Amino acid sequence: MGIKKGKTDYLLSLIREGKPMTLRQQLRLTAYLSVPAIMAQVSSIAMQYIDASMVGSLGANAAASIGLVSTTTWLFWGLCAAAATGFSVQVAHRIGAGDFAGAKKILRQSVAATLVFSSLLAAVGISISGMLPGWLGGDEAIRSDSSFYFRIFALFLPALQLNFLAGGMLRCSGNMRVPAMLNVLMCLLDVIFNFFLIFPSRQVDWLGMEFTAPGAGLGVKGAILGTVLAELIAAGGMMWYLCRRSPMLKLSGERGSFLPRKETLRKAVRISLPMGFEHMAICGAQIATTVIVAPLGIVAIAANSFAIIAESLCYMPGYGISEAATTLVGQSLGAGRIRLLRRFANMTVWSGMAIMGVMGALMYAAAPQIIGVMTPVEDIRTLGIEILRIEAFAEPMFAASIVAYGVFVGVGSTFIPSLMNFGSIWGVRLTLAAWLAPTMGLRGVWLAMCIELCFRGIIFLTRLWGGNWIYKLRVKR
Repeated sequence: MGIKKGKTDYLLSLIREGKPMTLRQQLRLTAYLSVPAIMAQVSSIAMQYIDASMVGSLGANAAASIGLVSTTTWLFWGLCAAAATGFSVQVAHRIGAGDFAGAKKILRQSVAATLVFSSLLAAVGISISGMLPGWLGGDEAIRSDSSFYFRIFALFLPALQLNFLAGGMLRCSGNMRVPAMLNVLMCLLDVIFNFFLIFPSRQVDWLGMEFTAPGAGLGVKGAILGTVLAELIAAGGMMWYLCRRSPMLKLSGERGSFLPRKETLRKAVRISLPMGFEHMAICGAQIATTVIVAPLGIVAIAANSFAIIAESLCYMPGYGISEAATTLVGQSLGAGRIRLLRRFANMTVWSGMAIMGVMGALMYAAAPQIIGVMTPVEDIRTLGIEILRIEAFAEPMFAASIVAYGVFVGVGSTFIPSLMNFGSIWGVRLTLAAWLAPTMGLRGVWLAMCIELCFRGIIFLTRLWGGNWIYKLRVKR
């Protein structure tokens, strides 16, 4: 192949070639894959944090207009991510087996399949955008901005899909650095675009110098336009690197069919479908939570939205480690190394719990500063700080469920874990939230969330350490 091997590539080659790995090498590889993935995850949620803080300075109505549809945007976001995962996991297995030609064939098929899927999803999103704020119980004053925000988000779903697909393929090949750098670039571009699109022309004092900054003054509309433009540029860069520069997966100079084959689609659907239904169930529950929160008033909607974004900064490291776990476990399975697979599974889960435990403690201590950046409204800040501190206690167990889920995705086992997520959030969180909200308000909703996340972590650890899924892998092989 003539592939130039860096430190990460060398350690991953030990998996594919069946060579022994010391504990130190396993830890180093986990860190090499996790750190860039964490950076990518944090940068993606930072975009929402930036949008919220910039729009939040415009007042409660502007903040609530984004918060109202945030759970629905996550639903569509999750469906695109699930579609990409169905193909990237197959690529991880092929790479683990040393079949680079087969991995490229799957990549070609995935581009056509996911573009068709995301285009259909975009059409659905655009068609419901006008009615969505009303369905969610939003106040009349914020419906117009909410509708526009979601319509533009839906229009650019194909670009978001390509971003997910290219990033997932690169990560499954062991390249975490390029997706991380491009996601950081996307975050920086979002700041720049928002600076000029959200606010009107104004006098700015920067480092003692005063100058007139031009601006479009679009408010909420400017926030979503800045975000999708940044996503479009990042998606273009990601696809360019994947198709032209990736040592293992580049398609330039080679011919092959982009028409999806039945076997590839069947495997993708088997992996993606449970994940898609799970995202629908979880985001549906989040939408139901929004419906529970909406009658509590604009202050509660805004505080809920800000706290969700702030907490996301805490749990994004868990999703980064989860992506590393998917890569490590997927390539170990492709190479037929079940014992190594199990070691990587345990290593990544414990790492995620430790890091998110620390993040939870920091989030509790820094809650006033975190919420304070996003809004100057005192009532929103006070309520946001209280609910964010409730959630801080759940972070270690939340990490257990996130990373363990990534392990199961890596082996292509998504059905039972998806059912576990569905049962936990609908059976525990929503039931408790509906019961506690009338008496405790938004604090009761977040207490229900904290209890449910702890329960979810317990059941995922029980499955991970129970060993039955490992036994089934041995039988299959």
